[in-house]
Amino acid sequence: MFEQQSYILRLIEELSKIPGIGKKTAQRISFFLLKSEKENVINLAKAIVDAREKTVYCSNCNNITDIDPCQICQDVSRTRKICIVEEPFNIYSIEKTQLYSGYYHVLHGNLSPLSGVGPDELKLSNLKSRIKESGIEEIILATSPTTEGNATAHYITELLKHMDVKISRLALGLPIGADIDFVDSITIAKAIEGRIQV
Repeated sequence: MFEQQSYILRLIEELSKIPGIGKKTAQRISFFLLKSEKENVINLAKAIVDAREKTVYCSNCNNITDIDPCQICQDVSRTRKICIVEEPFNIYSIEKTQLYSGYYHVLHGNLSPLSGVGPDELKLSNLKSRIKESGIEEIILATSPTTEGNATAHYITELLKHMDVKISRLALGLPIGADIDFVDSITIAKAIEGRIQV
C-alpha cells in the first residue's frame, strides 16, 4: 500500500511543479488520471514526451516548433511586421484574434536585473539582421505592462532606434466590460493616454 501511495504522491508532486497548478489542483488531476482509461493516460504521456523530444526553437523567430523554420516564418503571405513577444504561448493569444498577420520574435523572458536576466539572456542576437534581410517595416512591442516588460520594450526601442523601421507598442487601458470604479489609477491613466478619436 505504501509503495502505491508513493507513486500517487510523486504524481501529485510532479504535476504541482507546473505553473498555475497548486497542490489541490495537482491532486484532482492525479486522481482524474488514475480513474481514466489506461489508453487515454498512455496517449497523454506519449503526447507530452513527443512534444518535449520532437520540438525545437525556430532558428528564425525562437518560437517552439516541430519544423525549422516554423510555419509562421515560412509563410511568405504575411505582412512585413514583427511582433516581439516574451514567450511562445503569447503567439497563440495574438493569433487567436485573427487581427495580426505579420511575423513574430520570441524573447523567452524579460529584462530583470534582480533575477540576473540581462540583454544577453534574451533572444535578440538575430533581430537586427531579420529586420534588414526581410524588409521589415514595423516592430510591434508586445511585452507585458510590468516594470520588467516596460524596461524590455525601452531597451529594444533604444537598440533599434537608428534603423529605418517604425516601432510601436501595444495599447494599454481598460479591459472590455470593466467597471471604471474598480480599475486602478495606472490603468485609467494609460487608457486616457492611449485614447482614440471617435
